[in-house]
Order: sequence, then structure tokens, then C-alpha cells
Amino acid sequence: MKKGVIFSGMRPTGKLHLGHLSVLENWVRLQKEYECYYGIVDWHALTTGFEDTTELKENIREMAFDWLSVGIDPEESAVLVQSDVKEHGELHLLLSMITPVSWLERVPTYKEQINQFGQVGKDISTYGFLGYPLLMAADILVYRATAVPVGEDQLPHLELTREIARRFNNIYQTGIMTDPQAILAKVKLLPGIDNRKMSKSYGNDIALNASTEEIHEKVSQMVTDPARIRKTDLGHPEICTVHTYHTFYNEHEVPDICARCTTGQIGCVACKKQLAAKLDQFIAPIREKRAELAAHPEMVEEILQNGAQKAREKASQTMELVREAMRI
Repeated sequence: MKKGVIFSGMRPTGKLHLGHLSVLENWVRLQKEYECYYGIVDWHALTTGFEDTTELKENIREMAFDWLSVGIDPEESAVLVQSDVKEHGELHLLLSMITPVSWLERVPTYKEQINQFGQVGKDISTYGFLGYPLLMAADILVYRATAVPVGEDQLPHLELTREIARRFNNIYQTGIMTDPQAILAKVKLLPGIDNRKMSKSYGNDIALNASTEEIHEKVSQMVTDPARIRKTDLGHPEICTVHTYHTFYNEHEVPDICARCTTGQIGCVACKKQLAAKLDQFIAPIREKRAELAAHPEMVEEILQNGAQKAREKASQTMELVREAMRI
């Protein structure tokens, strides 16, 4: 028996990188324990990218390739595109009738991102952006999810979802809406190769399907201990990006590498070569699986269609109950 129902999603912004991997690995684990609905949330992508949608369909396809290549199993989970399940939009509309504007305005990221985008000359002061936490709530509640895997920064969004669910149940004297609980994932924050947050926009990311050559090139650019000029200089692994990556992908050799680094027995070039080999070994099966999927996009399209059908069956049941409760 499954423990409950989970919904989680990602905005399609192109190929994923290693920084996304710990989230996806958590999803892979959860699909064995829960009834999972994993959504490529393309409507959410429009909240900040409405003016240019030329790459949206391609980004959806790329995200599907990445998810399936790391182990999201369409036999275990419904893998869907949000806009293929119109019930998301219907529930969002109906919930908007009962949700106070002040609840949306107090979401911590709202004013932060308005200011952030405003600094680069982009206006996102639209209802779509104001209402994206409500759409997120609809994404969760339309499946009557009982749990949502989140990081601590997303807890305010989940609390808003619960508040909206309780308000709906109170107004219409029903128990339709669930009270989804957080599954706090211990997500490892992997830095970019320059030790900043990993982001494609910074050019400091390593793609999930990076080639051997790309991996070696990216690792060669990694920031190391600035105090080390010669191989024999004593190193400080705690401030080295290469060392951080070793702790993720070469954990059992870390004590030996640290010992040799701090005593000047291994130089940065050799340390980087060792890391690149380990990373390539780790990425190789993901890269190969993704190449197989990309060679047969029709199979992936069928997976998304089947996932949407499964999701619609669940969501339509919820919407029947919602309409009945609201007498519409």
C-alpha cells in the first residue's frame, strides 16, 4: 500500500544540471512509497516568461528527457505536462474566488522577485505572477495530495495551500480539500564551478548529459584554493570547489585527497583530473539513457500523454466534488 499522494513539479527552462539532481533523486525514492504525480509546470513558466514562448515546447521535451533519464519511472508515477490537465486551471480559477489578495501579497518571494526583475528592467507586476502561489496550491489540491516534497524556502507556499484548503472546506462545509504535509528533503546544495549558486544563466553549471569533453572543460575551470601556486604548497580543501564536488561524487576517497592536499602531495591539476573522471563515470549512464530517449521522442510523447490521462482521471474526480460542494 502506498503511504499517500504526492504532487511536485518543475518549471521547464531547458536542460537540467547537476544542481537539480538531488531533488530528482528524492523524487525517484518517493515514487516507491507514494502515488506520485510529477508535473512539468509550463503555465508556471509563463508567470515570468510570458513575453517569449518560442522555446517552451522544446524545454518541456528536454525536461522530460532529463527526468526519465535519472529514474523517474512512468510505470510508478504519472509524468505530465501541467497544461495537458485543464483541471489545474479550473481549480485555480475557482480558488481565486475565495482567496484574499492580501494572502498572495504576503508571500515572501512576491515583493522580492518584483524588485529583482525590476532591477533588470522587466515588469512582472501581473495577476499571473501575483497568483502563481494560488496556481501552485491548485496543482497540489487537484490531486488531493497528502504530502509535498519541499525545501525550507518553499514552506510558506505550502502553508498558503493549507490555509486555502481550510478556507474552502469551511466555506462549503466539506472535507474535500486535503491538508498536505511537507516532506522536508535534505537537498544537497551543489555550487557552480565558480562557487556561486549553480545556474545556467551564470554559465557555471554542468549539464546532466554533459559529454566527457564538457566535463573535463568545466572541471578545469573550477575555483580552487587561491593560496596554492605550486603543487607543493599546502592546500586548504575547505575553501576549494573541487573538494566540495569530491565530497558529493567521490566521498570514499575524500580523506586521502584531503591528506595529500594539505601536505602538498597532490596538485590542483591532478585533483581536477581525478574529479573529472569520477564525474564522467557518474554521468555516463544518465547521458546514455537520455540519448536513447532523444532518439525516440515519440516514446516520450506517449509517456506524457499517458501521464496526463492518469492525472486527468484523478483530477476530474476532485473537480466533480468541488463543483458539487460549490453548487455549480
